Amino acid sequence: MIRRHFSIAWYGAVAVILLFFGIWTLFPIYWMLVTSLKTNKDIFNVSLDFWPKHLSLESYINLVSGANPIYTFFLNSVITSVGTVVIAVILATFAGYALSRLRFRLRKPILIGILVTQMFPLVVLLIPLYLLYVKAHLLNTYPGLILGFTSFTIPFGIWMVKGFVDNVPIEIEEAALIDGCSRFQSMRIIVFPLILPGIVATGTFAFMDAWNNLLFPLVLVNDIEMKTLPPGMIFAFAGQFKHDWSGMMAASTIVTVPVVIAFVMLQRFLVEGLTGGAVKG
Repeated sequence: MIRRHFSIAWYGAVAVILLFFGIWTLFPIYWMLVTSLKTNKDIFNVSLDFWPKHLSLESYINLVSGANPIYTFFLNSVITSVGTVVIAVILATFAGYALSRLRFRLRKPILIGILVTQMFPLVVLLIPLYLLYVKAHLLNTYPGLILGFTSFTIPFGIWMVKGFVDNVPIEIEEAALIDGCSRFQSMRIIVFPLILPGIVATGTFAFMDAWNNLLFPLVLVNDIEMKTLPPGMIFAFAGQFKHDWSGMMAASTIVTVPVVIAFVMLQRFLVEGLTGGAVKG
């Protein structure tokens, strides 16, 4: 095989392009952090300061001592997001396995029906969903939000898990069944460890969808104490005549930290899950 040798100028050009796109991608995060360290007076200064002349932690202090219930919003987001992940992963894993391995009537129509549910915009379903929640007394409740989040993450999770189970050779399970394992034991011992990247990717998608969802908690929650972070930050920092940009950026910085930590810890599983590598060796 002939190896192509690139010149130093080529590597330099690639490095410059990568540096440019890296700065382009990370600059909004940097600007969010810098804005959180400014006062509202400095934010509206005519001159553009890429670093505050006078560092101020006032916005972070106000998050603790202020009247805005930002910690309540954060707790609500954690409860609903974790609940969504648990339910979505369990249901998507077993449903994906059943649709991949079991042969039963209406299997293909069910798969197509699950795929069709992803084609409906969320906004179209808000009004009928709101009326249903009123009748079921699910407004302003954790189960109501978790049920709404889960209903839109399960279809994607089912298709992802099914694709991973399809890549696991069925002969491995048949050998386990011959050795005396039950169907559930073969799933738990053989299949689930092999499709772990897909399960983690499904859980991460469910968490991100619930964590960033704005429309559901904005429409299905009327009590300010039950709001999650996306609508809660709008009510806490945005008004008709004034916007607390520094406080909003400080809250956004704190909210971003758990997501970044989770992404760094699960990065290996996410890469394997999204590239479809389920069987090793």
